[in-house]
Amino acid sequence: MDNTGPKKSCCESVRDFFSSAKFLIYMGHALSTWGDRMWNFAVAVFLVELYGNSLLLTAVYGLVVAGSVLLLGAIIGDWVDRNPRLKVAQTSLVVQNCCVILCGILLMVVFQFKEQLTELYNGWILTACYILVITIANIANLASTATSITIQRDWVVVVAGQDSSKLADMNATVRIIDQLTNILAPMLVGQIMAFGSHFIGCGFISGWNMCSMGLEYFLLWKVYQKTPALAVKAGQKEQGQELKQLSTQRELENGQSPEESSLPLMNETAAVAMADSPKHSGCCYQITEPLRTLKAGWVAYYNQSIFFAGMSLAFLYMTVLGFDCITTGYAYTQGLNGSVLSLLMGASAVSGICGTVAFTWVRKKCGLIRTGFISGTAQLSCLVLCVVSVFAPGSPFDLNVSPFQDIYTHLIGENPLPEADHSLTSILTSDSLARNTSTVAPPEELPSLQSYMSVSLLFAGVIAARVGLWSFDLTVTQLIQENVIESERGVINGVQNSMNYLLDLLHFIMVILAPNPEAFGLLVIISVSFVTIGHIMYFRFAFKSLGSRLFLCCSPEQKIEEVESPSPTMV
Repeated sequence: MDNTGPKKSCCESVRDFFSSAKFLIYMGHALSTWGDRMWNFAVAVFLVELYGNSLLLTAVYGLVVAGSVLLLGAIIGDWVDRNPRLKVAQTSLVVQNCCVILCGILLMVVFQFKEQLTELYNGWILTACYILVITIANIANLASTATSITIQRDWVVVVAGQDSSKLADMNATVRIIDQLTNILAPMLVGQIMAFGSHFIGCGFISGWNMCSMGLEYFLLWKVYQKTPALAVKAGQKEQGQELKQLSTQRELENGQSPEESSLPLMNETAAVAMADSPKHSGCCYQITEPLRTLKAGWVAYYNQSIFFAGMSLAFLYMTVLGFDCITTGYAYTQGLNGSVLSLLMGASAVSGICGTVAFTWVRKKCGLIRTGFISGTAQLSCLVLCVVSVFAPGSPFDLNVSPFQDIYTHLIGENPLPEADHSLTSILTSDSLARNTSTVAPPEELPSLQSYMSVSLLFAGVIAARVGLWSFDLTVTQLIQENVIESERGVINGVQNSMNYLLDLLHFIMVILAPNPEAFGLLVIISVSFVTIGHIMYFRFAFKSLGSRLFLCCSPEQKIEEVESPSPTMV
């Protein structure tokens, strides 16, 4: 007798997929990420344009954003843990979109009436507008951080249930969406600003967020309705279990029935709460509560079994070997124009997508922890090309030129020497032009290179390393998802974001201290060193978890347990 039940038709299967919670999460994440990528790309361009093609406002904005997440990451994560999932997701979504809309409207006003605002009160009104824009944009970024922790680190785990393979597939799909939107969204808003104006670009972004906010809100509600497990958080369940255990213990000790023992237990709990309430309701206690939350979050992060895995991921942010403003700006000074850079960025995105696909395949063949070890080895092997590029023909690397020469000349008030006339500002400004106009040619004063071998090796290593990088990132993400208890998932991911931003800040400080192209080779060597240290940390974690079995291959038929104890979220 066949108990498998009637098979679904193709149309029914397609309909079920498009109405599933998994697909709805993908749709909501795509809409949210598209809006984020457009805004993150545009706000830097807007701030440069507003301040007369200077990077001062952009630098201040980046510093405020990084510092805010660094200080408030654990507090945001604790807020995520303490409140119902739907409330957290909807609140962060509304705050984020409303801030972007408000910021866009304010920027439209500034662009339209900039000359009039400059004349009011000696320009103080315009300065107040700048401060307000940066403040509101920072609030939007903090709300985006809360949304990312809630959806990508919590909801995805609950929707996947106890299926580790399904969780890996969902993480990979979410990362592919990130990669695609990171390419397409800036291209769209860039074309709108190029053929229209910055005023039109602000209006388009504000209108997009206004329309998508309602749809994202609806998708979150549908996912919540389709996944009953989202309605219950671990803290509530653990509290009920603890009360039940205490009640059972009292019953065994005193020979009372559960009904007789429950009332004294409740009275005793209430009495203890009333006794402690005066101490906890003081003004000083309330004021210092965020500090205690911050300390507790970092202590909890340090005590996690995946501490070294998380630290290894954070160390990967201390690098100039990525497609950010630093590396692309350096490439621009070495003779690569905007068209070539755009092609390289596309190749980098394709490489990242290949890394996400490779992650799911390698994880099925070798297990999650081994996947991280393999990915890290692949990334380091590719980064060897970047180290070789420092000493290859065409490299401007010169130890005889002081890396602090630009800072020194600015401090003493003299003009920089001709060979060091490439400060961080000129590099980043050139990169800003290269990102927004594909026909910009390198400045005429740049010397012609004898060889493009150095810059070719550099970008070959960076692009190839993206496969291992994104696979490793997904590995650590899933390790955190599976090995952090549900009640601490928010605060741990908040601290992880803080660590990432801290190392990212350090890499910008490193560039500020050594901004000239002759010192870029030194930054490359330091970056590869930090990446190596990060992977050594992961190797320590992997060897502690698997021991000698780390180097054994496992097939789908022969599965080896990867952790010393079952994952708390998968039991």
